[in-house]
Amino acid sequence: MPKIKVFNMAGQVTGEVELSEAIFGVTPNKLAIHTSVKNHLANVRQGTQSALTRAEVSGGGAKPFKQKGTGRARQGSTRAPQYTHGGIAFAPKPRDYSYTINKKLKKLALKSALSQKVIDSAIVVVDNIDLKSIKTQEFVKFLDAVGVSGKTLVVTPEVRETIVKSARNIPGVQTTIATILSVYDVMNAKTFVVDKAALATIEEVYA
Repeated sequence: MPKIKVFNMAGQVTGEVELSEAIFGVTPNKLAIHTSVKNHLANVRQGTQSALTRAEVSGGGAKPFKQKGTGRARQGSTRAPQYTHGGIAFAPKPRDYSYTINKKLKKLALKSALSQKVIDSAIVVVDNIDLKSIKTQEFVKFLDAVGVSGKTLVVTPEVRETIVKSARNIPGVQTTIATILSVYDVMNAKTFVVDKAALATIEEVYA
């Protein structure tokens, strides 16, 4: 696997790191990525949509007109779906959209997503992503220094409050930790910015 440059937060090259072939060098499996992303989107759906059926709307207790002799179609209630203010036919109700997929498929999807970032030259490795205080402006300077713009996923080895809070107001920038990487977040980001220590964790956890 080719080596890629390692930057510091000032944008200076400080060395090189070799990426793991098992994680960043697989042939991307588009079906696995698609399945994993679809699963993620289903799992985050609230499923709180609801509408009233004809049995639940108020009114309509009396038969609107007699059964025979009017020349009209027989009707038993003014709250049937064809009437204004009637109930909804096959009304949506709250439900759980979540489902699980095979663990091997999830791991393959993540490896495929990370390998795709390597193919797209969209990975930036930083020797240590950290700030002494919560400063959004400083974090913007860091992103500019390493040549990153647009949707960005920043990965640290553990939760770093200064990084999370400095980045949260920047449009398109998300932060996460190495042990809970999401295929959706990786694919949704234009650039994958990773701490060198987090890179080692990714190679250890997902190998």
